[in-house]
Amino acid sequence: MENRKVLIFDTTLRDGEQVPGCKLNTPEKIEIALELERLGVDVIEAGFPISSPGDFRSVVEISKNVSQPIICGLSRAVKKDIETAAEALQYAKRPRIHTGLGTSDSHILHKFNSNRDQIITWATDAVKYAKSFVEDVEFYAEDAGRTDNEYLARVCEAVIKAGATVLNIPDTTGYCLPDEYGAKIKYLMDNVSGIENVIVSAHCHNDLGLATANAISAVMNGARQVECTINGIGERAGNTSLEEVVMVIKQHPRLNVHTDINTRLLNPISRLVTDRMGMMVQPNKAIVGSNAFAHSSGIHQDGVIKNRETYEIIDPQEVGVDESTIRLTARSGRAALAYRAHKIGYTLTKTELDEVYVLFLEQADIQKEITDEDLHALMKTAKLSNKVEA
Repeated sequence: MENRKVLIFDTTLRDGEQVPGCKLNTPEKIEIALELERLGVDVIEAGFPISSPGDFRSVVEISKNVSQPIICGLSRAVKKDIETAAEALQYAKRPRIHTGLGTSDSHILHKFNSNRDQIITWATDAVKYAKSFVEDVEFYAEDAGRTDNEYLARVCEAVIKAGATVLNIPDTTGYCLPDEYGAKIKYLMDNVSGIENVIVSAHCHNDLGLATANAISAVMNGARQVECTINGIGERAGNTSLEEVVMVIKQHPRLNVHTDINTRLLNPISRLVTDRMGMMVQPNKAIVGSNAFAHSSGIHQDGVIKNRETYEIIDPQEVGVDESTIRLTARSGRAALAYRAHKIGYTLTKTELDEVYVLFLEQADIQKEITDEDLHALMKTAKLSNKVEA
């Protein structure tokens, strides 16, 4: 069976930027877009052109500056939106208009005051109109996660006939369980005529902490594109995390899929997005958190010092981190203390290590972490500072 490629659709500059306080100016967006191109993403959703003059300008400038990825502009299923997106994308080497509307009964009844048949007509008209401007048209069925599968299949089949090239199946509210979302993708793959000729895309939100699991479940059931953001930023609890999806795929060959992402650039681009958006990454965030390759428990430290793979399934250098770190805390053991002491120039005998360890624990119980400066001071207290190697 062929190892198929999963396309990485990055929406950091659109869905990710919708986080309050994370607004970027055009030069910052271009800077991040160029780094996304270096990273190897397949699609960059550059913005929502009709939403503001600034967003329109950013899509124009990104289209001019980025050459390899598809450049995508979001629109509602409204003629003016589609026209504005097309205008903003006029300089893109590979333009895509991303249009759609809600398909769940909740959206149909309460948001649109409409009915199922009218929504299908609306959807197909929007796709046809977008198709008059660009060849590549992605349709999003908003709130597909809570949309009846049979009706969702009808919508998908209709927009494929209208010319859609990509079907986006969003779990907009992050409600689905992984098996449920995967089953939804499989139902569409099995029941939509013409679906083999388009790309099925997973767009998951993280309201219940299931975005990455849902995206992988979608891939396992036939999805060929995952929509995600750097650091998992996005509306409410965020979107699917790009770095998590990419590394899950890389670490699990049995999935029989791959991406073209240069994983060694994951941490650098994470830091860039953090810096430009001012939205800090939680320390225990998978892959890019400051604690992702840090160890403070004595048992874990001893294992990692002897063999990194004892407690790490990823080589930190694979994701752009220089090396694992051994953090000295009250939970650390002698092996970690000896390791860190050696790092700063001390080679201790067992007797000397025992003596310093007593002093170390006394201090570690007072402060959260022992630094290299603290270690030098401990050696001085233990009258071992003369043992430092030149």
